[in-house]
Amino acid sequence: MGRFKKLFEEADAAFNGLYKDELDGLTGLSKEDINAITPDTEDIKVYSVLIEIVKKASKENISKAQLVSDIKELGEVAVKIAKKVPKLASLF
Repeated sequence: MGRFKKLFEEADAAFNGLYKDELDGLTGLSKEDINAITPDTEDIKVYSVLIEIVKKASKENISKAQLVSDIKELGEVAVKIAKKVPKLASLF
């Protein structure tokens, strides 16, 4: 674990941070949930980036307003995916 210690610490910070529940909800979405929005392979990429945005927000304790802004900047598909998670949907 020695050489991966920093990665584990970063993962812990993200998954135990401010947006822990939101991140849990996002990572719990299935491919079918994502495809229900639009069956486009780009959506899976957007989903992956969205997870990274929420991880970063959680780790760095970014404000809800900034998180919403970042998600909106990612695009309409990201907003639709985020709205599939009740704790994120409540931010919009």
